[in-house]
Amino acid sequence: MAARQRVADHLNTALLAALAADDRLYVLGQDITDPYGGAFKVTRGLSSRFPRQVIGTPISEAGLVGLANGLALAGNRVIVELMFADFVTLAFDQIVNFAAKSVSMYGRRVPLPVVVRCPTGGRRGYGPTHSQSLQKHFLGVPDLDVYEISPFHDCGDLLAGALTTGVPALLFEDKVLYTGFRRPPGTADDLFRYDLVGSWPGTAVVRIDEPGTAPPDCVLITPGGVAERALTAMRELLLHHEISAELYVPARLDPMDIEPILPAAARAGQVVVVEDGTPGGGWAADVAHRLHTALWGQLRGPVRVLCAAESVVPGAAHLEREVLVQAGSISSTIAREHR
Repeated sequence: MAARQRVADHLNTALLAALAADDRLYVLGQDITDPYGGAFKVTRGLSSRFPRQVIGTPISEAGLVGLANGLALAGNRVIVELMFADFVTLAFDQIVNFAAKSVSMYGRRVPLPVVVRCPTGGRRGYGPTHSQSLQKHFLGVPDLDVYEISPFHDCGDLLAGALTTGVPALLFEDKVLYTGFRRPPGTADDLFRYDLVGSWPGTAVVRIDEPGTAPPDCVLITPGGVAERALTAMRELLLHHEISAELYVPARLDPMDIEPILPAAARAGQVVVVEDGTPGGGWAADVAHRLHTALWGQLRGPVRVLCAAESVVPGAAHLEREVLVQAGSISSTIAREHR
């Protein structure tokens, strides 16, 4: 049996394989070269193996992404590492007004294979400017894909696929996931199994590990960073409340394929979409709207949205827990409304 691999190590392996396979691929970022190897050590060892392709850059997110855009327009492929997703705001113009527009504004399709990696989220006590989930600010931008890693998806496949679409992309990576382990193929834990369904890159569907079970009482939909908390909530609901749930975790948040979710959502008593972003114009609200529209007349009740409080993310651990979504808040919300 293969050894379990931490998500950060899995990303490192994926980057190593991508660099080895393509000498026109560049990895750019601040402090990513050895011996430091990046703020979360995802790039450690890469610059020693590929000194020409792995380049440390000055502290300028706009300049860094601008360099990546220029390299891509010249026929290369580029993976950018931002130290924290919070700093993606400094590159907003280069991502939205240059990278995404360059694909189509020249009168013909121009591939721009750039993936911007964004370590995201809280639960590490880093405070208001290093703990945000800013995915919603990039939703709905034409020719810009938004992905998020999960414990169930292969990061090598995700990076390779994102680079071959010809469309620039953001890849959000929950920082707490880095130290956790990838789930073995098909196995979520001792109670739940999972499958990947739908078009590439697929949506992970986590279910009770018993064939022929009845439709779920609840359908949960979360991005990858919330998946572990949702899995904990599913266990609590099943063992203590006898409520069965199915969890859907898409790797591509936008544009998102909702088709694999529709049959279960139509049968379930509850549908809850969970994210770590703040209220208002978020990913969860958009998914809830699309499900409501697609299943009008079939849903047994309104689609519930659960997200972080309308607040900055505090640095103190006990205050941070009050602001961000917790496994307990997911299970208690479902159990309360299930009565």
